Amino acid sequence: MAKKDKSRQKKFDTRIDFTPMVDMNMLLITFFMLCTTMLKSQTLDLVLPTNDNINKEEETKIKESDAITFILDGTLDKDGQRSTNGKIYYYEGQPDMENFTLNEIKFGNDKDAIRGMLQKRNKELLDQVNKFKEEWKTGKINDSIYNAKVKEARAKQAEDLNAKRPIIVIKPTANACYADVVHMLDEMQINQISTYQLETLNKQDSTLYEHKVGHALGAQ
Repeated sequence: MAKKDKSRQKKFDTRIDFTPMVDMNMLLITFFMLCTTMLKSQTLDLVLPTNDNINKEEETKIKESDAITFILDGTLDKDGQRSTNGKIYYYEGQPDMENFTLNEIKFGNDKDAIRGMLQKRNKELLDQVNKFKEEWKTGKINDSIYNAKVKEARAKQAEDLNAKRPIIVIKPTANACYADVVHMLDEMQINQISTYQLETLNKQDSTLYEHKVGHALGAQ
């Protein structure tokens, strides 16, 4: 009688249930989606004009009283290249063609600098934004709600003709440095300026410029 092979082991069928693993993966994906800050596109918000009918005389009067025109000028070095040491001039309202008033100003946080001027003129909106910022810092609102509130406040200010807000006109000369133009646009965002635009110098601007610097526009 043959002996049984004692070394041979009995094999069992094995089956692994992956259902709990799927549930765990879904929980991890949900966790990372809720805790991860998504990449936000860097875009420039534009406030479009309202379609409401506005009295033209009232519109012109308000724009003149709130308008600040900045003239960005630059200098050329000995090689004819634009220098970053540009000068910035400004006037408020309509240009003063009798006294040829054109003031000089610089970038900075001082009260006499561009940021100090804009913060003073746009205090009403900045106070609202600071309140939203405090709510964001304390966790009462998230990033999306904060950005939506700021955007809504800027849009309301742009549509309200009675609101106290500066209307900025930026006019670079031919010698203006590109960095100064970008810096000025950054100041518009930092100080929550809802209404601003880039324009070219007109005849009155050129006349004020010539009386201020002592030479014709474009000359050195």
